[in-house]
Amino acid sequence: MREQKMLTAFNRRALLVMFSSCLVCACAEIKQTGRIIGHTTRDVAKGIGHGTRDVAREIGHGTRNAVHGIGQGIHDAVNPSDEDESN
Repeated sequence: MREQKMLTAFNRRALLVMFSSCLVCACAEIKQTGRIIGHTTRDVAKGIGHGTRDVAREIGHGTRNAVHGIGQGIHDAVNPSDEDESN
């Protein structure tokens, strides 16, 4: 009877060790999957942010150039004599 109880206790411990091992392996897989998803999300967000920054920069440069051109046109229309003096 005592041997049977010891065997049962041994079986319980062995089962607990096996279950713990499986759980640790599963946690490692879940952790790796989460890491892959996180890195992919980070890379996509970085790409979107850089694209948005580049578009905003181009819009800003285009606006600056347009305003500069309009200002130059107004200056030339108001002061046409500046061109004659420089020649």
